[in-house]
Amino acid sequence: MNDAIKTPASRRVRVIDSHTGGEPTRVVVSGGPEMGRGSLSERLECFRERHDDFRSAVVNEPRGSDVMVGALLCEPVDSSCAAGVIFFNNVGYLGMCGHGTIGLVATLAYMKRIAPGEHKIETPVGIVTAILNASGEVTVHNVASYRKAANFAVDVPGYGTVHGDVAWGGNWFFLVRSHELTLTLANIEQLTAFTRAIRRALNANGITGDNGKEIDHVELFAPSEKPGVHSKNFVLCPGKAYDRSPCGTGTSAKLACLYADGKLREGEIWRQESIVGSIFEGSVRVREGKIYPSITGSAFVNAEAELVFTSGDPFCMGIRG
Repeated sequence: MNDAIKTPASRRVRVIDSHTGGEPTRVVVSGGPEMGRGSLSERLECFRERHDDFRSAVVNEPRGSDVMVGALLCEPVDSSCAAGVIFFNNVGYLGMCGHGTIGLVATLAYMKRIAPGEHKIETPVGIVTAILNASGEVTVHNVASYRKAANFAVDVPGYGTVHGDVAWGGNWFFLVRSHELTLTLANIEQLTAFTRAIRRALNANGITGDNGKEIDHVELFAPSEKPGVHSKNFVLCPGKAYDRSPCGTGTSAKLACLYADGKLREGEIWRQESIVGSIFEGSVRVREGKIYPSITGSAFVNAEAELVFTSGDPFCMGIRG
C-alpha cells in the first residue's frame, strides 16, 4: 500500500470515485499509509491513532466534502478474501459500510481485479460476502444484525419524547418509530436538525450500543410513493451529512427489526427508497438464531484521480470542522 509517488514538493495518492444510489465512495487504491499486516481492526486503530490526518486529507474539503466516504484498500489477512477495506468519513471511521462495499466491488470490477461471482471482503467488523451480478448490480451479505432495544424512549429537547429501536447493522442506529416530518429533499434542514437533536440526546443520556459504542446513525422512515417499494428513509450519518443512498447498514438494521417484529419473513424482499429516490433491495437469512441481511444495489465509477499532497499547502490535510 505504501507506494505513493513522491517528489521533493509533493506526494500523490491514487483514488477511484464511485457513487452508490447517489452516495459517493472514494477508494484509495495506492499511496495510503503503511499500517502493518495485523487484523483489519488492528490496522483501523493504527489508522485512527497515527494517520488520522490522511483520513481528513482524503475526504474533507478542499478535496472532499461532508458526504464523502473513503475506503482504504488493504491486503486482507484471510487469503480467501478478494480485498480488505477500512471505511472512513469526514469525522471518523466506520466498522462497515453497505453502500461503500457496493462501491468497492464495482471499483474492483472496474480495475479488472474481480469478475462476476461471489467474493469475500474483509472489514474491521468481520468478513462480508459480496456477489457481483452479471447485471452489474452488487449483493452484499452483511454481518449478523440485531435489535438491542425496542421502542426505547428518549427525551429530545425541543421535540419531546421520541421512541425508536436501537439496532446494529454493521454500525449502531436509532430507528425512529414515528415522527411528523415529511421525507423530501425540500425538508433536509428540518430532518437534519431533528435527527441531530436525537443523537445529542442519546449521547447526553448515556444511551449506547453494546460495549458503550456510540449510536452515531439516526434513521427516519415514511411510506414510499413508488409502486412496489415498501419504505422511504432519511439517514443521518456521523457528522451532519445525510446518506444519499438507502444506507446498507441502516437497511440491515431495519430488516433485523422487521424480522424481530414478525413483519418480514426469511427470504422475503424489502425495497427501501432513499431520500433522493434510489432503491436497495433487502432480505434476511437466519442461521443458528442470528439474522444475516443481504442488500442489493448498483454503483457506478465516475472518476479516477491522483490526489496531490503539496508541501506548504496550509490545507493539505483537509479542513476539519
